[in-house]
Amino acid sequence: MKPSPEPAPAAPASGKPRAALCWPRLLAKAGDYAQLARMHRPIGSFLLLWPTLWALWLAGHGQPPEGTVLVFCLGVFLMRSAGCVMNDIADRRFDPHVARTRDRPLAAGRVTVREALWLAIGLSLVAFGLVLTQNGLTIGLSFAGLALAAGYPLMKRLHHLPQVVLGMAFGWGIPMAFAAVTGSVPALAWLLYAANIVWSVAYDTFYAMTDREDDLKIGVKSSAILFGARDRQIVALLQGAFLLLLGLAGLMAGCGPVYYLGLFAAAWLMAWEQYLVRRREPAACFHAFLHNNWVGLAVFAGVLVDALP
Repeated sequence: MKPSPEPAPAAPASGKPRAALCWPRLLAKAGDYAQLARMHRPIGSFLLLWPTLWALWLAGHGQPPEGTVLVFCLGVFLMRSAGCVMNDIADRRFDPHVARTRDRPLAAGRVTVREALWLAIGLSLVAFGLVLTQNGLTIGLSFAGLALAAGYPLMKRLHHLPQVVLGMAFGWGIPMAFAAVTGSVPALAWLLYAANIVWSVAYDTFYAMTDREDDLKIGVKSSAILFGARDRQIVALLQGAFLLLLGLAGLMAGCGPVYYLGLFAAAWLMAWEQYLVRRREPAACFHAFLHNNWVGLAVFAGVLVDALP
């Protein structure tokens, strides 16, 4: 008798090949990585981008090298995404206790810490590859930028003004832009940098006001907690200081009246933000934070149009 043939391997219950069954899982994982890198929420990238563009246009007297502009725009989005991943790694034990963040991929357990680390490293390496196309000073400054991005998530455990370090990290594209375009970092660059730090503390205080009650429960420090009942007044002072510093930067750069028209538009937008947060409702505070995208755009529009021949 002939031996009976071995039974063929059973097909998947759905009748589809195994590779086809993996695609939904791969797509879901890719979506989790994209969410971890905040690719669905580009506002943070824009808040990084506008100051970088101010610096590029002022450093280049209205005509920055196109290749440099492209490198910095791509670098901004990559490093902002890497910073978000680093932040979620540091906050993975806090985020599950905050209503707004408990569904983030790392907090919800859909992504492991190892996966998040590799994602942050990968994004940072691609960004560094872009920086390598620039001059030596720009490359050297990029290491300080990486240190600021990596150190910011830890600041909210140490003191009540992590927003200052956030502003330092978000504005580091300013000295790098001047270095890339001019080969130096003049006083104008540091004046713009100081303005950006003040602005960042202002708008990120609105963001912190959104989470203030949760942060108090879990012991996270923020400017919103530090400022307390005087939060709106202090933010208004910071907004005024931001406009003053940008005004001084305009004088130093020899800008014309259109530049100051952009600052005037930014002032009106900030006044609207103060109206939005008058009752300190979390949703309104978050909307005021998002609204700063238009402030950055207004300033850039003034810089751009003023530099036109």
